Amino acid sequence: MAFNAFTQAHLYEKQAAPKEKDKCSIQCLECYDQNLYIGSRDATVQHIILHSRENGALKRKEGRMRKLGSGGPVTQMRAVPVFNHLLVLWDRSVSALNMFSLEPVPALKKIQHVSLFDVRESSGSACVEMVTSSSRRKMIRIHVVGVDRWEVVKEVSMPQEPVALAADGGSLCMASSDRYLICDIGTGSCMELFPHSLSRQCVIVASVGGGEFLLNGPGSLGMFVMKTGICQRPPLQWPREVLAARACFPYILTLQATTLSVYSMLDQQCKQTMSLSGGKGLISTSDGVLVFTERDIFSLTLVPLQDQIQALVGHQRVEEALLLLDGVQSHFPLDSYKELQKIISRQAGYVYFYQEVFSEAKDLFIKGELDPREIISLYPDMESCLGENFQSQLDRASRGRDLRALRQEDRNTFHRYLDFLGDFLRAFSRGKEQSVGCRKEVDCALLRLYAELGDVDKLQQLLAFPNGCRLDDSVPVLQQHNRFFALGSLYLCHGKHTEAIKTWVKIADGHLEDVSCSDVYGHIVWTLSQMKDNDAVRTFADWALQRNQEIGVQIFTKRPPEDQAMFVTQDVLALLKKYPLASRLYLEFLIQDLESEEELHHNLLVLAYVTQVLQKEKGTDSDTKTRGKLQQLLWDSIFYDVFTVYERVEPTTLHMEKAILLGRAGEHTQALQVLVYQEQDLHAAEAFCCRFAQGKDTQLSQTLMLSLLNIYLNSQDLASAAVDLLKNHPQVFQTEKVIQLLPDSWSLQLVSQFLLGSLRETVHRWRMGRLQKALVQADLLRHKVMWMQASKTMIKMEKGGVCTVCQRDLTEPQFARNVRGELTHTTCTGNATS
Repeated sequence: MAFNAFTQAHLYEKQAAPKEKDKCSIQCLECYDQNLYIGSRDATVQHIILHSRENGALKRKEGRMRKLGSGGPVTQMRAVPVFNHLLVLWDRSVSALNMFSLEPVPALKKIQHVSLFDVRESSGSACVEMVTSSSRRKMIRIHVVGVDRWEVVKEVSMPQEPVALAADGGSLCMASSDRYLICDIGTGSCMELFPHSLSRQCVIVASVGGGEFLLNGPGSLGMFVMKTGICQRPPLQWPREVLAARACFPYILTLQATTLSVYSMLDQQCKQTMSLSGGKGLISTSDGVLVFTERDIFSLTLVPLQDQIQALVGHQRVEEALLLLDGVQSHFPLDSYKELQKIISRQAGYVYFYQEVFSEAKDLFIKGELDPREIISLYPDMESCLGENFQSQLDRASRGRDLRALRQEDRNTFHRYLDFLGDFLRAFSRGKEQSVGCRKEVDCALLRLYAELGDVDKLQQLLAFPNGCRLDDSVPVLQQHNRFFALGSLYLCHGKHTEAIKTWVKIADGHLEDVSCSDVYGHIVWTLSQMKDNDAVRTFADWALQRNQEIGVQIFTKRPPEDQAMFVTQDVLALLKKYPLASRLYLEFLIQDLESEEELHHNLLVLAYVTQVLQKEKGTDSDTKTRGKLQQLLWDSIFYDVFTVYERVEPTTLHMEKAILLGRAGEHTQALQVLVYQEQDLHAAEAFCCRFAQGKDTQLSQTLMLSLLNIYLNSQDLASAAVDLLKNHPQVFQTEKVIQLLPDSWSLQLVSQFLLGSLRETVHRWRMGRLQKALVQADLLRHKVMWMQASKTMIKMEKGGVCTVCQRDLTEPQFARNVRGELTHTTCTGNATS
């Protein structure tokens, strides 16, 4: 079935005696509303009244008829309904008749010597303007037409005599004998457009509206020319034998000797052709076009645009339908257009869908706000995803190919349809308000789709966020396709924490097989660390710690800060008591990350380090990393109980740790003795002194070094260590105290290096002291200068000034001023109160 933009109806047939057929043939037409006017070759004007349609046909009533003269054709007619005038061009004269009685208007005399005329609305005026072309001179005249008068208001000279013209607003387009021109009626300026061949083609000048004209250009092109002289539309390629053309948006109708063609202004393609023998002319009407021959008049009524668009979609000419829909937007109210756009977009989307043009189909479905359940219902085995209340609005007969049969016959094509379903549902669910109403159906369909396609990543992404998947429909699907990891995620989304973890535990323990997640155990630990269900965490914490203490403890250490208060620290420590590594890591977390200052936590961590180090020492390898942590904690922490820890360390071989603890207890000499005699590490002893005295006064450093020197001197084997100590730290020792301790047997040469360094340090300190004193004095002097400069202000002594202390007159030139700025005698200054 062909597409029709217009419907054709035979409107009128002119009857005449055989001898008068040539004389009575139709020469021109004019139509306004229900009034049709026929101009004949025998100078007759006939009025026909058209009635409303009944049963698809037009009723007509013969009106009046008027004979203008003895002969000659009526060449043009134009109705001016605002004044009830019918303007008629006959015998090179324009006459005004009454539109209904066809009687001449007495006040309007004929305008002589007119070859062509047209009527246009005058902007900013209640009058109508008529443009006439003179048959005797190369000019056009502008007439203002009124109820009972018309007068020439302007004359514009033309380079050549017009053979065709059309007026639109303030512009006039005309054709001369060899070219087309655009004329601005207001200014009288003319612009040449392009030439034509009058001998080879019919000259056509027709107004399209909006200051645009349609011309029969060279090469059989229908040219659209704006009043500015430019073309904003591509030309129409039409036959050379075009006799007339008229615009009926969005179409152009062209008349040939035996054919009437309809071209689209939107894509410049021919949309419809109709056979018509002997056609002579076309005129535009409010709802279409009238075409006439010598005897007959045919009505071409524009099919409603909505019906045209629907018909194009029905013929699967989707691109044309969408182009037409977009092109006629301005001819619909905004709400009506939006609703029509949705309907057409959906219908066009179905056409592309069954043609496997999936990208365009998806965009059109989304643009048309199609209920996604309509698409879901097309797929086999997806019915369970739809709610019981859903009723499809799609006619079964219009569903195109059966996807159920396609799944059996062509799996590859069916998989492409499945891919489209996923793309469409994902695109629809992102940022669409209407997706809220069918969230469950969409998510259930996506879950079933991903499970069937084996798309693990998208399946897990769907279940990783809140979704509307129903358990009763989704659980069997996941179990059927062995997607047990996704099943746990589904349980978790619905708040069934215990079922979720149980499912994952079965995978980790090997009771269920699912390779979609490479680290199920790590995922379980992470989930438990984010979970706020205390019972579920406690239930599975033991299982996680038994498998791996270092990772399992992250259930408590990787918890968000705002959730740390969910578990009492003592309860966690009690739970971890049988897991030494996990307990130690949790204590490190409390102290280092949460900055706990509780003595119990510090004591437990120190003792845990001690236990770990001692256990390693029993084996072949020593745990230097743990021992380093232990010593660092003993140095840095101030919250552990020194005596409790010392009791644990004292019987062991952890001499460095014992020394630190003795030092923290104030037993510095005993600590140094442990390092020197038990640890036998002289460098450690010196480092102990330096580190313990770091950031404290020099007296403590001197005391510690002097104690270490005394220890060295009390042992003959450590004499060389004493000499080295004096050489390395001469600036720490007080020379007089060292000399008192040195044995009498030591020579001056042995301690000369120490004495030289000590003397140099003493001189250096003395010089630095003097320098600092000088700098302080200079700074004080600078402040005094600033104070003197600031205090050099003028004080005005007025006559009758009184001392604020003795209340006597200030008569001497010397006076004083107290801190409050009050004036006194110099002798009264000492008695003034501050």
